[in-house]
Amino acid sequence: MDSRPKRRKNKYNPYTLHKENGNYYISFSDVNGRKQTVQVNETIFTQFDKFERGDISEMNEYDRHIEHLTLSEDRLIKRNISLNKSLEDSFDISQEIEMLHMAINELPEVQKRRFKKYYFDEMSFKEIAAEEDCNYQCVQRSVYRATKKIKKFLKSL
Repeated sequence: MDSRPKRRKNKYNPYTLHKENGNYYISFSDVNGRKQTVQVNETIFTQFDKFERGDISEMNEYDRHIEHLTLSEDRLIKRNISLNKSLEDSFDISQEIEMLHMAINELPEVQKRRFKKYYFDEMSFKEIAAEEDCNYQCVQRSVYRATKKIKKFLKSL
């Protein structure tokens, strides 16, 4: 049996190579979906092997660089900013987050619940109103008042 490790395959490469008892074989599925195995000489086997290794090399190259293509400009900026944070900046951010949590906890229960649903759970005013069985304006005013109170709390610190 062939001692080569199992390789990852390009979806456009229908061939499987293997070596058995000193003979070289190429396997593939024919048009009818039946598996076919053909014995070939070492030269042809070597050429198919080079082709397969080239495919693997291209797939690895693609995998290494595909992330850069899928990243949006905003994500790249955030990544760059997060890499360049100093210890002081990280501490300041954690302090601000802690103060924000304190401000939210100072809110009345209804405002706190609606504020969290709107900003953290990304629910719309209509969705919150439907869930709490009240009208849209009540939820909207409640969230806006909560936001004002939080701003006032943070300015007072």
